[in-house]
Amino acid sequence: MARQFVYFMQGLTKSYPTRKVLDNVHLSFYPDAKIGVLGVNGSGKSTLLKIMAGLDKEYNGEAWVAEGARVGYLEQEPHLDPSKSVRENVMEGVAKQKAILDRYNELAMNYSEETADEMTKLQDEIEAAGLWDLDSKVDQAMDALRCPPDDSDVTKLSGGERRRVALCKLLLDQPELLLLDEVMSGLNPTEIEAIIGLIRRIHAHGIALLIIEHVMRAIMALSQRIVVLHHGEKIAEGRPADVARDARVIEAYLGAEP
Repeated sequence: MARQFVYFMQGLTKSYPTRKVLDNVHLSFYPDAKIGVLGVNGSGKSTLLKIMAGLDKEYNGEAWVAEGARVGYLEQEPHLDPSKSVRENVMEGVAKQKAILDRYNELAMNYSEETADEMTKLQDEIEAAGLWDLDSKVDQAMDALRCPPDDSDVTKLSGGERRRVALCKLLLDQPELLLLDEVMSGLNPTEIEAIIGLIRRIHAHGIALLIIEHVMRAIMALSQRIVVLHHGEKIAEGRPADVARDARVIEAYLGAEP
């Protein structure tokens, strides 16, 4: 059987009355992809990710994620609910699973013949999805991502800590495709190295990655394939070493680096 794309984009164009943000972009990849997207500010990178995440549906051309595939989108400044603790924010990633467990426990506490069939159905769902140890799975995910303590105040977290909490929430939803928008911006060298290692481990679990990043060392180290946008057009695509030598890329992007 032929391999299926996890994401497919063809001839995508996004325009505003005064300018064209993306112009005839083609981008398709398989579930094991690690793709980096480069471009100066205003080249259309973030717009591209918002379209891929399904947040922007006003465009021309074709763009779709594989049937049944889930997409996780981590913004540069991810939103966390300030009224909730770190763990409560993370638990939003398993809200549906927790609701199933809570309903089962509610019925078990008030058992009756009228709800027996519903309990049986819920138990089947719980066992099929392995939800009996949901709290343990959350603990393991938070430990793996080195999240702050459960009861930490999210308004007092550093940028790196906020992104780890948001990423943990996204990964618990088990996406097949993860979109990362400049997640290393503003981080110190130690935090950058930690995020690079984390992204590599995420990909090793079979999640396709598309990364926008201005930290050149990171994008070159993480990407199997790099796409370069310039004024909304894709001007290059290929292996990191080949893209770094491309004259158009040097002129449009790399040559602008201090």
